[in-house]
Amino acid sequence: MLESALYLRDSTDMVADPFSDILKLTSAESVVTGGFTAGGPWAIAFPARDKIKFFAVVKGGCWVSLEGERDPVRFETGDIGLLVARRSFVLSSDPAIAPLEAMDLFSRAGRTTAQIGDGEDFAHLGGHVLLDPVSGRLLLDVLPPWVHIHATSPHAATFRWLLEQLVREQERSLPGTQLACGQLAQLLFIQILRAHLETAKNMPASWLRALGDQRIAPALRLMHAEPERTWSLDELAKACAMSRTTFAERFKAVAAVPPLTYLTEWRMRLAERALRDNDTSIGVLAQSLGYGSESAFSNAFKRCVGVSPKNFRLTQVIAG
Repeated sequence: MLESALYLRDSTDMVADPFSDILKLTSAESVVTGGFTAGGPWAIAFPARDKIKFFAVVKGGCWVSLEGERDPVRFETGDIGLLVARRSFVLSSDPAIAPLEAMDLFSRAGRTTAQIGDGEDFAHLGGHVLLDPVSGRLLLDVLPPWVHIHATSPHAATFRWLLEQLVREQERSLPGTQLACGQLAQLLFIQILRAHLETAKNMPASWLRALGDQRIAPALRLMHAEPERTWSLDELAKACAMSRTTFAERFKAVAAVPPLTYLTEWRMRLAERALRDNDTSIGVLAQSLGYGSESAFSNAFKRCVGVSPKNFRLTQVIAG
């Protein structure tokens, strides 16, 4: 069995964790980029970026005016925003105030922190999430353009602790601060996704919604633990203590695809990463993912991805 095809699974793992698998596959990496404090009237305009942005209100409150939205949204201490869409936005003490450009306030001065006025009324911490340019679409395609996590959410205590630790690391500059901030920012992003899963209303059917559905969770864990196995619908339904029909209907309703289609698509995501990251032969890769022949794997890959494994690898080499 080819280990690299299943590199997302640690050899010591006893229970599969589909959520972690997908975050690893997308190479999601959170980075704290800085923050600012403000006092008195203030407003800052942030440009649209091609990265997921997040920001947290550490002290005080502000208005968030988001491009494409009619009305500004109020953020209070402990609230966190996640901007997935490529949109500009303005943070302000009053939406009527003409904003300063963030590029003038931060980048051109080579700074990551700034103070407006006496800095006594408001404190902000911000950053972004880096994703793999190919597999990152898996995450981008299922997140809404904008997520607002309130300080009153069930995860409030965890958010408060993470933000406190991030502020301390930023202020004290202790040995290992850069690594510590990276780890804390990663935990913050995971908590944002968890909170979104638990609190979002009318979430569209997708793999993300499926991860939050405890009734089909056993089947997801099985498929992620052994994606190379030829799972039957009966086996997966039994693991979820459902009839075959009920399970199939439930799975498609929350995941948007039938169970075995989900399995095939997950195999193809693993294949994409393996084809790009190593030079393993397509035949060996096909066997490691449970296909009886290279042609069977190639046909499945082309149906799902749109190109053959060979051409996909070639385009990735050229792009790299």
